[in-house]
Amino acid sequence: MIFFLHCAATFFMTGVIWFVQIVHYPLFEFVGGRFSTYSHEHTRRTTPVVAPVMILELLSGLWLAWSADAAMTLGLRINAGILLLIWISTIVVQMPLHHRLREGDGVRLIPRLVAGNWIRTICWSVRALLLLWLLSSLAS
Repeated sequence: MIFFLHCAATFFMTGVIWFVQIVHYPLFEFVGGRFSTYSHEHTRRTTPVVAPVMILELLSGLWLAWSADAAMTLGLRINAGILLLIWISTIVVQMPLHHRLREGDGVRLIPRLVAGNWIRTICWSVRALLLLWLLSSLAS
């Protein structure tokens, strides 16, 4: 059951991150001089949607990596390693950029925000594919 919850959280977050990467972050360029307000609202509205899912995903991913049966252990440990990269990128790259946007640094940070988010977009996509592969191995 935990594996399926983990997969659901990952698939949800993969969809969210692609939306953010392709639609939401690029729209920051059209905000004009209201970066502080827009970034604050982005964080206020996005956090309650993604934070619980990200925490569920992290806890279930780490639990699975060290409690899975032998046939899935390597795949789930790779999954957990990539998941930790997502969290590191979120804390080290994305959160400081959002903080600077709220402080009013403006349009020059948008390309860095979009470029830095590719790390998370690629990592979540790879994890989704890995989990699909692990799901298919359960079915066979």
